[in-house]
Amino acid sequence: MGEFELPPPRPIRTMPAAADLFGDLLEVEKPRADAPSRIRALDYLPGLGVTGIAALAAAWLGDHYGAPLMLMGLLIGLAFNFLNADARLHAGLGFASKTLLRWGIVLVGLQVTIWQIAALGWTSFAVIGAMIVLVMGTGTLVSRGLGLGVAFGTLAGGSVAICGASAALALSTALGEKRVNQAQLTLVLVAVSAASALAMSTYPILAQAIGLSPHAAGFLLGASIHDVAQALGAGYSLGEVEGQTAAIVKLTRVALLAPTLLIVTLMLPKDGDTKSGAAPVPWFIVAFLVLTALNSMMVLPAEVARAAKLGTTALLLLAVVATGIRSPMHLLLQQGWRASMPVVAATLVSFLLALGAAILLF
Repeated sequence: MGEFELPPPRPIRTMPAAADLFGDLLEVEKPRADAPSRIRALDYLPGLGVTGIAALAAAWLGDHYGAPLMLMGLLIGLAFNFLNADARLHAGLGFASKTLLRWGIVLVGLQVTIWQIAALGWTSFAVIGAMIVLVMGTGTLVSRGLGLGVAFGTLAGGSVAICGASAALALSTALGEKRVNQAQLTLVLVAVSAASALAMSTYPILAQAIGLSPHAAGFLLGASIHDVAQALGAGYSLGEVEGQTAAIVKLTRVALLAPTLLIVTLMLPKDGDTKSGAAPVPWFIVAFLVLTALNSMMVLPAEVARAAKLGTTALLLLAVVATGIRSPMHLLLQQGWRASMPVVAATLVSFLLALGAAILLF
């Protein structure tokens, strides 16, 4: 037999690795420097297209069956997880799960004002701030006790303490994938979405059974239910006063997302190994604060407020869907029941603290 040459082996395409908040998504196969920018831009379209279709399906299910929108987006994203094996989708999925998420956080600034927080009263504001610290501390301590790490506990406790899935996504961006991987983030999203849905269904009943006043009931619901829409829905299900109080309290928690992210960023430096060389303030936190100040100093048209709310929901939904698609299922299945305990413990502590504060303040 004559000699023949084997064709050169194809390069192995591995999963993309993500840098933390201070770097962009690191693709294994970077585009050539001489490649036209139009081609590089088109690389985002496959991943964004799949994410958009899945997000529309989640929106349809949430609208027709009254299911939590973010939970539907996450579950549909997990159902399409097999598509992550196609490297052509990586650029778009990474863009949706990181860049679109950051812009969604920025738009939240147009939905809260300093005056809403001031109307609540400084005592209530201080109580809410203390609750956020205690709930995040609970998640961190439980996670550390179970051997899951401080970063994972910060993610779990912060998602419960502030605004559910939105806070989880924002905190994961600040922590970076070196500290919290996609499987852990997905598990927190599932757990916190389920806990928020359960809270929305049961907390109004408990508030009535305990005999709380309308303001106390609104404070309890706004201070303990994780997701914004579900907190407001639970409040208005009891009455107008309960709904308005729940809205103000909940938006106060949302407004504290930016300083929380700032503290987490400064306490956990870029390399994760040393406390020296604290990182600069992330741009999306600065933009969030600027829009909050703008919204506080001038009355924006109602159309702008509605567009900001719709834009926030759309961008966060796309980020959730992309996170579900990118999640490594084999790592997710390895987490076990212990990984949900920080969310469960933080939820229980959040409810007890909110109940005690509602009784004392009102």
